[in-house]
Amino acid sequence: MHTDHVAFMPCNPHIGGSSKGHLVREIDALGGEMGKAIDKTFLQSRMLNRSKGPAVHSLRAQADKQAYSAYMRRALESEENIELRQAEVVSILTEADAEGARRVSGVRLATGVVYRASVCIICTGTYLNARCLTGEAVSFTGPSGLQASNSLSDALASLGIRLQRFKTGTPARMNGKSIDYSKMQIQEGDVPVIPFSFDTNPDDVQIGQMPCYLTYTNEKTHETIRKSLSRSPIYAGIIEGTGPRYCPSIEDKVVKFPEKDRHQVFVEPEGRFTNEVYIDGMSSSMPEDVQWEMYRTVPGLEQCRIVKCAYAIEYDCLSPGQLTAQLEIKGIAGLYCAGQMNGSSGYEEAAAQGLYAGVNAANALLHRQPLQIDRSEGYIGVLVDDLVHKEHTEPYRMMTSRAEYRLLLRQDNADLRLREKGYRAGLISEEQYQRLTLKRGLIDEEVKRLRETTVGVTDAVQQFLLEQGSTPLKSGCSLSSLLCRPEMTLNALSAIDPGKPAYVSRETFSETPLSEAMADAIREQVQIRIKYEGYIERQEKQVTRFRKLEQKQIPRHLDYGGIRGLRLEAAQKLARFRPESIGAASRIGGVNPADISVLMVYLESHRDGET
Repeated sequence: MHTDHVAFMPCNPHIGGSSKGHLVREIDALGGEMGKAIDKTFLQSRMLNRSKGPAVHSLRAQADKQAYSAYMRRALESEENIELRQAEVVSILTEADAEGARRVSGVRLATGVVYRASVCIICTGTYLNARCLTGEAVSFTGPSGLQASNSLSDALASLGIRLQRFKTGTPARMNGKSIDYSKMQIQEGDVPVIPFSFDTNPDDVQIGQMPCYLTYTNEKTHETIRKSLSRSPIYAGIIEGTGPRYCPSIEDKVVKFPEKDRHQVFVEPEGRFTNEVYIDGMSSSMPEDVQWEMYRTVPGLEQCRIVKCAYAIEYDCLSPGQLTAQLEIKGIAGLYCAGQMNGSSGYEEAAAQGLYAGVNAANALLHRQPLQIDRSEGYIGVLVDDLVHKEHTEPYRMMTSRAEYRLLLRQDNADLRLREKGYRAGLISEEQYQRLTLKRGLIDEEVKRLRETTVGVTDAVQQFLLEQGSTPLKSGCSLSSLLCRPEMTLNALSAIDPGKPAYVSRETFSETPLSEAMADAIREQVQIRIKYEGYIERQEKQVTRFRKLEQKQIPRHLDYGGIRGLRLEAAQKLARFRPESIGAASRIGGVNPADISVLMVYLESHRDGET
């Protein structure tokens, strides 16, 4: 809608976070730009969940809002085959192919101009038929007062595309000079900073970081909200859309969790060259006068001055059951959808879908096989599979709990899992691919060496173990067995390691042509693989069973209503979502294991025309 708002962040300007950091790493592994952009424009970076296992470690970085947008625009404009065009699309044009099936033929702009196209990707964010609400004040705009897309919804409906109404919200922005930070808990960034992108030199992200702050609501805040609930669009019945359960407004928190006497509030900067700060944890759609009163009850915000009021935003998005596994609209060839248009929330979820839909649209034009990432290969696979096969009555948000195989799908090994797919898609260079091949080979070599290298019961070894708080040996032991001990690390073991690994530590970095970052990454993978070997093998066996069900294909036009013994609800859900495999069918809500058994028996009995 406006070229000045490429990669604009209307909500919290941060990238990553729990599970979302996994998505950013996977986007980067496939050749996407998000990780590189945040590495160049972050204000503060932290690794979340360090006290837990590696499966849930997630990077989160606060972004310089304007710098991030500018970086992304430069990245797009630097691509030879990308052209930015500011305009409003008001309709999608289709035509019948030789077999009578519908396919995309172009788009029409509000000015009447037609752009011909063989594929289109709809990624309208929260702009589609949008309206913003602050109390009784309603404006028919997109986020932050930007122009909404007001005609496309009707055009999509005319094509038989079903839409639903979702809602999200954002808190007020404050003038940082009006805040008393001494009443808040300071939250500094990590030192050293770990980059998002596998291609970023770690030395380039060791920069001065800006602090964030933590404070809390209190009973006075909650009372201010409770006495004004009748003026909230949420509780006054003005808002029609469904909001995200996992990112509720402060009104919802107070109503739904009355037992809590306080809620966390994070005060986070929006840029290096602005005083504007983001009040994370207090999104709201209350009237402006209530917002002034409410925010000023929070410690440190007693004299705060609002720059931009909080608001809720409603928008149209796709109803479930209309997408293929490639994010293409069923029944309209060449029409793809991505991002919040598909009922998801979040910058990271949107970027992942945009990349996935974009690669598949290009592959369709080039007559290549589609990009496929299943649930056992990446969080992107979980995201796409959930959006394609599950009902969504609220904006979908990625969480680590949604990934069944999350020990395998860690953020630290995203390149090992997905970079080869990016290479085959043409998004990863030969040089990047060769680095991946080298890294994978060195990891395997070092794991093998540690398993084959043993240490005896010597005084030096026993003294070392005692110093590490570990149990002395009774007989010889492999280094890999010692590394399995909870208190032991690979760096510590180097003190009694009689051999030399294929890489070297920081202290002997000059003895090897490997980059320091590569050596660190190899050590990390080796340590995780050995320490969690039993759990990893267990999940790999689960993946093998999962893939057997994924390989059992279902005919595209199967008449579910004609399958004897299949419950009516299951038949209706299967007919609506049209899963491509037994595995996908098993993940559709309303389809139970007994239904899957009936379906498998039916398919087996009708295989190759048998009755």
